[in-house]
Formats: sequence, C-alpha cells, structure tokens
Amino acid sequence: MNVANHVISARGLRKTYRNKPALDNTSFNVEAGKIIGLIGPNGAGKTTALKAILGLIPFEGDLKVLGMDPRKQRDELMNEVCFIADVAVLPRWIKVKEAIDFVDGIHPRFDRAKCERFIANTKLNPNLRVREMSKGMIVQLHLALVMAIDAKLLVLDEPTLGLDILYRKQFYQRLLEDYFDEQKTIIVTTHQVEEIENILTDVMFIRDGKIVLTATMDEVAERYTEVLASTDTLEAARALHPIDERTLPFGKNVLLFDGVPRPQLAAFGETRNPGLADLFVAIMKGTYA
Repeated sequence: MNVANHVISARGLRKTYRNKPALDNTSFNVEAGKIIGLIGPNGAGKTTALKAILGLIPFEGDLKVLGMDPRKQRDELMNEVCFIADVAVLPRWIKVKEAIDFVDGIHPRFDRAKCERFIANTKLNPNLRVREMSKGMIVQLHLALVMAIDAKLLVLDEPTLGLDILYRKQFYQRLLEDYFDEQKTIIVTTHQVEEIENILTDVMFIRDGKIVLTATMDEVAERYTEVLASTDTLEAARALHPIDERTLPFGKNVLLFDGVPRPQLAAFGETRNPGLADLFVAIMKGTYA
C-alpha cells in the first residue's frame, strides 16, 4: 500500500505515565475509507493512542495523520478531523440552536444547512434544551452535529457510553447510512464489541501499549475458526493446538483455531466464524502466540 494512502502512519510510538508504558513502541497504519475498531481492555493504551493522533499529548516516535505531525500542525490537522468522546456529554442547559451555533463557530468544515436538514426530520426544535430531551433525542442532535462536518477522519472514543441498546444501534446505523463514504475514515473504540463488528472493515487489538492484532474483518474470518466439538472428538481437536477453549452447556466445547484450514477442522464438529468479542477475550487471555 502506498504510504500516501495512509490516513495514519505510526512508527515506534512511546508514551509513559509514572514510568508505566501506555504506548510501547507501537506501530500501525490506517488506510483511507476504512472503519477501524480499536479494541483493548482498560489501560491498554486505546485513549492514549487516540490522544496522540489528535495532538493532545506529547509522545516519542514518528506519527503522521493526514500527512501532518499532530505535535506541530495540530491547528491545521483539526480542520480535517472530528472527535467525539461520549454522546451524553452535551451541557444540559444548551439549546439545539446554541449547539449548532457553537459547532458552526469552531469548525471550518461544518455545513449548517446540512445539520438543519437532518434536524428537520426529528422532533428536535431550535429552543429545546438538552435537559428536556430523551436520550434518543440527544443521540439525534449529536449525529446531526457530527454528520454536518465534512471531516476526513472521525475519531469516536466510547461514543455511545450510557445509552441503551436501541439508541446505540441507531447511532451506528445512521453513522453508516448518512456519514460514511470512501473519502472518510472512522476509528472507534468501544466495550460493546458485538454491536460494531458488523460495521467494521478492520480491527486492531491493543494490549499493554502494543498492537497484538491488526487485520481486515475478511482476514479475521479467513484466519480464525471455531469448532463445536463433542466429547468424542474433543481430544483429537485439542491435538491441533487451539488458541482458546470454552465450555458450553450440554457437553459441547468451543475450540478456537488460528490458521488451521476449515475443511480439516470440519471432521471434529460444526465450524463457524468466531464473534469478535470471543476472539478478543481469547487473545487478551495471553494465549495468542
């Protein structure tokens, strides 16, 4: 892949807090037109990586975002980037029209007319305050503000924290339908892995400040296979060295394999693609070699 097509190119990123590495010689690339899930346990380095990308912290190493160094060109970079940390953080006193005025005033690529067209299809009115809104209406306001910004890179850090499943699904669906195209790139972190795996093109797992897996979702489906093994086939399946195993009710065991051809595994039981959450748990257990 031509480096010019990399929205983000990171080499040897290092950042420590109280002598503990949050980023530990971390390297990765992000290509244009991708939706990437950056997934890791608490303290793994996700937020630190995002802060480095956004130019919010000093760090060691080489990092280019849209061809710019976030440490030296942050003002220029933020013209092309949009960031959401949590859709539930809008001030409770602010009115819809005031929120629009605020974003219009700070982001040069905000399209006010587009935002107002989106809001026209909701129950939001210009004088409604956040404290008077349901959570679903707050989601709609956030989406209207975000999707009216013509940013090349959208960074979402736990964007649906505190929202129930209905509004979380609505958030991601509208993001996909009304915002994303091949000119835009989205990076999202979340603990609700199952809810975003169907919209991701790529995934990065981070642990202890290091990227331990980076792959397209197609590569994940090709590389990893789960087998539902019965008591009769369990030992033979174990001989092929699964990277993880868990027990289900009714005497079934699920074994997770890395790189073993699926036809070979079919002899031991039903085969299927692992869910991203199960793959994440297996790798974070430290069984990933």
